[in-house]
Amino acid sequence: MNTLEFAQQCDQQDELATFYDRFHHPKDLIYLDGNSLGKQPLAVKAIIDQVITEQWGDRLIRSWNEHWLKLPQQIGDQIAQLLKVNTSEINVGESTSVNLYKLAHALVRSRRFGNQLITDSLNFPTDNYILEGIQSQLNLKAIITIQYPSDLEADLEVLKENIARNPGVICLSLVSYKSAYRYPMKMLNDFAKEHQSIIIWDLSHSVGAVDLELKASYTLAAVGCTYKYLNGGPGAPAFLYIDQSLVSALETPIQGWFGHSQPFDFSADYVAAKGVAQFKAGTPQILSLASLKAGLSITLEASTKRLQVKSQQLSTYLLSLIETELTPLGFRLESPRDANQRGSHLTLSHEESWRICQCLQHPKPNRPTIIVDFRPDRFLRIGITPLYTRFEDLWRTAERLKEIVSTEEYLNHDGTKPVVT
Repeated sequence: MNTLEFAQQCDQQDELATFYDRFHHPKDLIYLDGNSLGKQPLAVKAIIDQVITEQWGDRLIRSWNEHWLKLPQQIGDQIAQLLKVNTSEINVGESTSVNLYKLAHALVRSRRFGNQLITDSLNFPTDNYILEGIQSQLNLKAIITIQYPSDLEADLEVLKENIARNPGVICLSLVSYKSAYRYPMKMLNDFAKEHQSIIIWDLSHSVGAVDLELKASYTLAAVGCTYKYLNGGPGAPAFLYIDQSLVSALETPIQGWFGHSQPFDFSADYVAAKGVAQFKAGTPQILSLASLKAGLSITLEASTKRLQVKSQQLSTYLLSLIETELTPLGFRLESPRDANQRGSHLTLSHEESWRICQCLQHPKPNRPTIIVDFRPDRFLRIGITPLYTRFEDLWRTAERLKEIVSTEEYLNHDGTKPVVT
């Protein structure tokens, strides 16, 4: 199993292998970032060229009516297909943080689920920053941040006990950014409902690699980004989802231009648009929206059901390499072993994780550059994007990790860290 030939055979048998050729691949680079920026779909260049040359360049302001005003809805329709929800329940625009602010603020002010904000120690830190800001602005009770014995997976009994004692608005990341631990979505949604609570799910580390069915899991509210597994490009706009049964009870905290029912009437009075459209705010990011269409189209064509299957096959293969080849060298697996309890990355730790990452990214001659990422204080995170990650990539990465540690190559690097790791 630990041979290049076996890995290449797995790639040859992969029914999604042809999607690899739909992306730009820098020479001598293995890209396993986990996954703050997906690779560039080849179709992006033609899309952006048309927007810049024809729509912006030639048609100028006329392109708003001809193309751009309907573009957010077109992208929203694609995201709705991915999430298996109604197109009227999705709004695309701004960032994940802005969307979380709008959604959490609206839910708390509605009083439908009380005004207690709840999060946990596994949540993405910037999500918790947003909640802290809302708590301060609205002078709410102190946020409850649930702590677990481990920072790698949730203790579900502790989580449920806290929800039962303190009903409210809960924010959780479906897939933990550190360990890839994945929460049991439907079970927790059911439990929250039983206790007059609601969970806002951050889908940023799952959408595009995990097969999500928000209706089937009784999810009522969610946010997420599109520049990770959806390969939307740097700064690609985020999305917001609100179940149609809930949206009429909410009011957006940002009365933005595009959230007006008739934005081009320039009325002195603000009249909110109906439904999820009220959560629009500023002018749509046209260049980012246009490039996002390419990644979404590829993902829909591949189907998230097949992508999740391949993701689990790849991660299970990598896990076997970790156990047989890397654990004896001091590496420790920090992700769940059960494929159904994790997302699409595997996390390792080692006492020299940072310097090992530097060896991967700045290799000695005749070695590939391998981009993974480091998360403080000890985590080496290997991202698997099933659209273009290959079994051979994972085999070569395991071989390099073995070489770096067994030869102490990491001693050639100091511990200096740049701003973006």
